[in-house]
Amino acid sequence: MVRGLSLTTLPTSGNSGVYGSIPSWREHYQLMKKVRIASATDRNFILHQCMQKFFLSGNSNILRPRNLRAEAGWPFKGGGQGLDASSERSESANEDILIFFFQLDLATRVQYALNLEQYEIAQQLRNKLTEVEAEVIRQQEEKRGSSSKSEAQDKAIRIIRLRADLQNAIECENYALAAELRDEISKLEAESLAASAKALVYENAQYTFRLGQKVEHKIFGYRAVICGMDPMCCESSSWMEIAQVEKLSRGPNQPFYQVLVDVRADPNLLVAYVPEENLLASDRPDKGRFDHPYISFLFYGMDGAGDFIPIKQLREKYNRPRHEIPFDPEDEEPHADA
Repeated sequence: MVRGLSLTTLPTSGNSGVYGSIPSWREHYQLMKKVRIASATDRNFILHQCMQKFFLSGNSNILRPRNLRAEAGWPFKGGGQGLDASSERSESANEDILIFFFQLDLATRVQYALNLEQYEIAQQLRNKLTEVEAEVIRQQEEKRGSSSKSEAQDKAIRIIRLRADLQNAIECENYALAAELRDEISKLEAESLAASAKALVYENAQYTFRLGQKVEHKIFGYRAVICGMDPMCCESSSWMEIAQVEKLSRGPNQPFYQVLVDVRADPNLLVAYVPEENLLASDRPDKGRFDHPYISFLFYGMDGAGDFIPIKQLREKYNRPRHEIPFDPEDEEPHADA
């Protein structure tokens, strides 16, 4: 589940859930056929395959076939911890990336329809894109603490009102009601404090790693690329139990990263959700080959240090600055005399 977005909700026509009045995904693909972008590149082919698999299946278990490889034996063992790399595999992170692809695809097709002067189709696509973006922004704000800040403010106002009611109850010697109000105020104060703390964590988050950076897993040894980040673990309690997050030295209140795993290590892992303490960046440039089907969607290519350059939309999604490679005068070749 993509943090409130159910796969079983997506393909249902006329569904009144998360996406409200958005037409069904099958209707979307009928619309897509009218403005199909002809291309022979692997990029568009993979995107088409991803979208068909994800948005047309209507099956919340579409990622389940990847579990089959657990029976075949996993090469990355976690030593005495009783864990393997599959414990950090994240279907929600994978689905989050696919939703991001879908937004990019819609935006591209809107522009393509406009270029063909198919204005009615372009408007339909734009309306769909607006609704999808609004919902994704709402989810991101809730996840990142913006809604927590509003929630804390609402609770503070409610606490003020309850304190006034408490004072009236005491003056009227209605001590039973006063006790109930006092308990409710205490509960709201604790909730307000937690919401404020969460909002503060997101506002002041500090990350050791950056988007596009190549990293290595300290325990399982595979190479990966950072493609997303949270200041704390945002996975479900069941996921945290499987990943044994409580045994981490820094626990769940440390940055967690969405990482793309090199498919040459295992083609079924794809996306993992890894705590910061389990990642290590090389102190030397890593320009070796790195294979993953999502790389061409999320990054422009490699920089001089061997890391990947995130596309503008990905940087905007996580509000991250552009990374510039430090200039090294020793790397500059001397010019020959004329």
